[in-house]
Amino acid sequence: MSSLEANGVNELPLMEDGYTLSQEQKMSYQRDGHIALRGVASEAEIHVYEPIISDLVKTLNNQDKPLDQRDTYGKAFIQISNLWERSEEIRRFAFAKRFAKIAAELMGVDGVRMYHDQALFKEPHGGHTPWHQDQIYWPLDTDKTITMWMPLVPVSEAVGSMTFASKSHLMGYINKMVISDESHRTLAGYIEGKGFETISHGAMAAGDATFHAGWTLHSAPGNPTDTMRKVMTIIYYADGLPIAEPDSKARESDLKRWFPGQQPGELAASELNPLLYSRSWEEGRK
Repeated sequence: MSSLEANGVNELPLMEDGYTLSQEQKMSYQRDGHIALRGVASEAEIHVYEPIISDLVKTLNNQDKPLDQRDTYGKAFIQISNLWERSEEIRRFAFAKRFAKIAAELMGVDGVRMYHDQALFKEPHGGHTPWHQDQIYWPLDTDKTITMWMPLVPVSEAVGSMTFASKSHLMGYINKMVISDESHRTLAGYIEGKGFETISHGAMAAGDATFHAGWTLHSAPGNPTDTMRKVMTIIYYADGLPIAEPDSKARESDLKRWFPGQQPGELAASELNPLLYSRSWEEGRK
């Protein structure tokens, strides 16, 4: 048991206070399918949570092959999902009302549920992340999904944030290709053919965040530095959605993992998908 656990998670920053979004920012997200927001978490908050997340990632990481012996996906990052299930401390971070409210307001929905969190740590000299759409993995037939991507350490210009194909989310489900060399080649050609503008938000401070839609095409460069690129992601979807009939093995796998005990057509709301923000909570205080 860590000292923080011994003293109680109540000593950790709660992050329930709001983050003010302008109408222009909301419109920018709706138009482009992605946005960068600065200071979503404070330096003090990241200072507390980063070592807790990093320690658990180190404990759970079972990747033992050298980089040069891995496939493209394996070279892209160390990937650990649903850290909140393993740690009450990280649960406090992943369930932060501040983050969830931003997700709801950007999508223009009344409430959001947790799909899952993911630590994505790109190792020193790790490889690129190929072009892909996140939502090909998720058994949800909707455009109301969003991912928060938050660096836990400063990300230099040399490493950069992800690269997004602006307005590609408006195309919806493009194809079923999982993250691979093939997806990178095929989708790069698709982006060029459609004339989508590709944008990176560049260097980011710890606690800054990008938010992108589930259908937004995106990729990430490799890490040419000698330091770990530590990123925490949280995926949200609009409250009230039904589970879609899986149309691929990837979606069948996600249905079993992230909606345990549930069937297509049922409300997407297993014990792993708590409601993290509802506008009614605030209206009830008025």
